[in-house]
Amino acid sequence: MTDSTVVLDVQHVSRTFGGLKAVSDVAMFIRQGELVGLIGPNGAGKTTLFNLLTGVYEPSEGKILFNGESVGGLKPYQITQKGAARTFQNIRLFGDLSVLDNVKVAYHQHTKHSVWSSILRLPSHFKGEQEITEKAIEFLKIFKLDGKQNELAKNLPYGEQRRLEIARALAARPKLLLLDEPAAGMNPQETHDLMELIQWIRKEFDLTILLIEHDMSLVMGVCERIYVLDRGILIADGTPSEIRSNPKVIEAYLGQEV
Repeated sequence: MTDSTVVLDVQHVSRTFGGLKAVSDVAMFIRQGELVGLIGPNGAGKTTLFNLLTGVYEPSEGKILFNGESVGGLKPYQITQKGAARTFQNIRLFGDLSVLDNVKVAYHQHTKHSVWSSILRLPSHFKGEQEITEKAIEFLKIFKLDGKQNELAKNLPYGEQRRLEIARALAARPKLLLLDEPAAGMNPQETHDLMELIQWIRKEFDLTILLIEHDMSLVMGVCERIYVLDRGILIADGTPSEIRSNPKVIEAYLGQEV
């Protein structure tokens, strides 16, 4: 696409593992400020597509453009530096680090003091570390985790671990936030709170968000547009009301023609 507001442009992307096409000829886009959903039955290829977008895998075919620049072949940390951050379907916190240190890790790519100042323990090192600590604590306050900043991440309840992972992703200062099943394992109240949190951080941080989720109440409640994958193929896209009544989507989920 040539639209200057397009943050993410996926151009006919495929990924093959051996003789299996896990993702086949997927084309999609996300404009700046949009909150877009990606849904589909188990095994549809959603997480594989996320891994392609974030550099875990390289496309076998097609291009992925972020702010008009191809990111194919870049490593995950390089894509993060360009402004795309993600969470994972299976939580990937640093369990033996404190809650505070998990957020500080994401800030270090933006540090102004040099490696040598850290090695030599110069004043600029301590000043920089203090600034990072203060900013990390601000994020923990947003997610109501500042009271547990010194606890090990692995000791947090499941819902708080999810919030911590989102806080860590936001600390990387992304322009595009990719959330991989953030409501997985949450009860209805936690899911409702998460829905409000996603809407709030989108507005507060001026974010563009792509969301994978199985909880349809969450997807339909927050997303403006939705893409649907089935067996690696994009079968539908549209507004929540259009997707809800789409025969191909119903067939994919229920396994029968409508």
